[in-house]
Amino acid sequence: MTEAREIDRIVTMALDEDAPWGDLTSETLIPKHATATAELVAREPGVLSGIEVFAAAFRLVDPAIVVEPLAADGEPFAAGQTLARVSGSARGILRAERVGLNLLQRMSGIATLTARYVAEASGTRARIVDTRKTTPGLRSLERQAVRDGGGRNHRRSLSDAIMAKDNHLAVLTAGGADLASALREARERMPHTAHLEVEVDRVEQIDAVLAGGADTIMLDNFTTDELREGVARIAGRAVVEASGGVNLDTVAAIAATGVDVISVGALTHSVRSLDLGLDVVVEAPAGAAAHAPGASAGAAASATGHP
Repeated sequence: MTEAREIDRIVTMALDEDAPWGDLTSETLIPKHATATAELVAREPGVLSGIEVFAAAFRLVDPAIVVEPLAADGEPFAAGQTLARVSGSARGILRAERVGLNLLQRMSGIATLTARYVAEASGTRARIVDTRKTTPGLRSLERQAVRDGGGRNHRRSLSDAIMAKDNHLAVLTAGGADLASALREARERMPHTAHLEVEVDRVEQIDAVLAGGADTIMLDNFTTDELREGVARIAGRAVVEASGGVNLDTVAAIAATGVDVISVGALTHSVRSLDLGLDVVVEAPAGAAAHAPGASAGAAASATGHP
């Protein structure tokens, strides 16, 4: 779970962006003391992520608004399912709805996609992990969404681990030093608690990287045959990560090669936000129909379609 203060920081920034001088529409049209109840309804099936983030949007606009979650993060849901109920100031609900939905829809989209990748890799040793290809400012939330979908997290930032990719190695060996020696010298300068990962793009580099003391070796854009060869050559002396060319059509075959980790940038950089809506429930007068004509069951207005 993302820390509450981190959630509040991100949501506050989003609310300030969306209504820097207030909500002109609601403050003009909606009576100050009007109250409302709204339901969060799934338009399609998926995996929930971000319910606390969704609730924070309303709490930060008006602490008196009550958000009642009806499903938990990491829980699969069906189309038409009610996931939460929101009640309180109508102005407050209308001001917070778009920010709450935007973040919840994106996080749930990530969790849903991650769950599909995890399912494809089931029965193997491979873990599905994210990358740093996240939306600027939203990394904490997107990493949580990956976890809610059953995936794992790679390093959070450049400060967390040493990960030597192709451009690092090009600079490192530019003076003519061999790769193994350059990596050993780098290890001497590393904090003793740090983890060293090295990317290779061909099998022939593996022996030098092992000699240099890598803890994890990333096999980048290898074919499945090359992945199997790499796993055999590394032989348990380092964690084996596969990266590049990973999608829902290829991930099962990649997982079957025996790699330990499969990193998937698409979990966060190419995801589609899930279709979730906030429907305001209309209390009908005595003797009238329970809901407004033409509205979906239990709802008269949807917050998914308008800008």
